[in-house]
Amino acid sequence: MPTTCALCRRVVPDERIDDPQVVQEHHLRPEERATSPTVMLCRPCHKQIHALFTNEELREAYDTIEALQSADRLQGYVDWIRGTNKLEIQVRTSDRVRDAG
Repeated sequence: MPTTCALCRRVVPDERIDDPQVVQEHHLRPEERATSPTVMLCRPCHKQIHALFTNEELREAYDTIEALQSADRLQGYVDWIRGTNKLEIQVRTSDRVRDAG
């Protein structure tokens, strides 16, 4: 059964899921894995989220898929990724996230 990414809403067909990490479980409340709700994301979306937001930001302000979908920082990325069939991208961790780590 194809998987739909909860963030970009792209459908990943079964025949493209030969790599088990192409679709990944994202914990909406990082570092609270035992109790955190989860969503399924394509690998590019999962990588992009963690490149743009600290775990603290994710827990405090972006702990629902709706909050992530409406995040200003993700708008350009989501608009771009929806027009591609890419399942692997290069991401650059933002200076803000790198400095917080």
